Amino acid sequence: MPIEVTMPRLSDTMQAGTIVRWAVKEGAKVKSGDVVADIETDKATMELPVYDEGVIAHLAAPEGKQVPVGTLIAVIASAGESHTDVKATYASGAVHAGTKAVTTATAASSASAPAPAVRASAASGTALAEPPASNGHHDAERVFASPLARKIAAESGVDLASIRGSGPSGRIIRKDVEAAAASGSARRPEHASAITPAGAGLTGRIVPMSNMRRTIARRLVESKTTIPHYQVTVEVDMDALVALRTQLNEQLADHGVKLSVNDFLVRACALAMHRHPFVNSRWVGPAGEENIEQLERVNIGVAIALDESKGGGLVVATIRDADRVGLRQISAQSKALSEKARAKGLSLDEMADSTFTISNLGMFGVDHFTAIINPPNAAILAVGAAVQKPVVRAGQVVPGWVMSMTMSSDHRIIDGAMAAAYLNTVKGSLEKPATLLV
Repeated sequence: MPIEVTMPRLSDTMQAGTIVRWAVKEGAKVKSGDVVADIETDKATMELPVYDEGVIAHLAAPEGKQVPVGTLIAVIASAGESHTDVKATYASGAVHAGTKAVTTATAASSASAPAPAVRASAASGTALAEPPASNGHHDAERVFASPLARKIAAESGVDLASIRGSGPSGRIIRKDVEAAAASGSARRPEHASAITPAGAGLTGRIVPMSNMRRTIARRLVESKTTIPHYQVTVEVDMDALVALRTQLNEQLADHGVKLSVNDFLVRACALAMHRHPFVNSRWVGPAGEENIEQLERVNIGVAIALDESKGGGLVVATIRDADRVGLRQISAQSKALSEKARAKGLSLDEMADSTFTISNLGMFGVDHFTAIINPPNAAILAVGAAVQKPVVRAGQVVPGWVMSMTMSSDHRIIDGAMAAAYLNTVKGSLEKPATLLV
């Protein structure tokens, strides 16, 4: 019997997901463990594997459309079934939108279970049948496009009937409309010169909010309005670290290792927690019964900016037990997590349980900035670039490498003197970086 794949709940707060990309086409054979789609949740973009063997018979949810958790997104034909027959059953409406997916156990015990009997690969939910395919050929009355694509088309004056869709069964998806809008080849006549004057390089448009961007907005507003922030800034003499890093990278080049300033920062911040445990704490308990929980593990979160061309956003990757691993391990983990975050997204486990966060904009040429605390952390460190500037050493003005660090702290947990003491411990480790090697 056909196997229904429904939109899974990939995080505890996820209510809906968006299929960013289907990795398979109808008619493709799949086996357990194969990745069939990339799904954008409220926290990240994650791969969706299947756990059954068969043939993809029907892709019920188009790329770019947000669908609720439990909604039917695909159907797999089992061994011995014709995937074209299964496709016809769903596409013809034999399984109606609103039909509940049922598990194998439910189907076996219910005489009134919908035909064909199905079992869900995730939480049961509402089935959704896709309209008949047009194979990329559209006329004025039969244009198959995702709701998001229609919205963008209406805002940018794009004629959907003139676009050949690249989505499942020829459906028009977001990227098709955006490409047409950028080229100007599919604009409706009344919009041909709208929005952007001739010769101008910018186009006014509404940018649809991704699940990730909505979550970032909600969490940052919550953080800024519920946590009493304040900032403390110190400048670090980076001459010794710059010299040591150059020496180590020359020695480790044959091993494919290249240490970054951020690797030293992660280790310095992690080791400093042993002397300043309140920085590695969180605010817990209901109103009126709040307490400060000092955490036994030191998990440093590293903020990673995602490519604007893919919707942008920010994720925090977690380096677990950062006080117990060396610089090479920190460097390897940071690089792997950063590459994965930008390529296909991090898993929930790779973003969970941070106890302190570092946000480094030095690679973008930023000298100084402040950051918003990442709940439930008690603090976040904003790090600027190491820059050469005139400094006074032994009564002489000489050039030196200097880096600015600003820590935003939760004043309910960390007093100003605590923040200053912690930063000075981190500063001391960075200015005498050999201590970070042992």
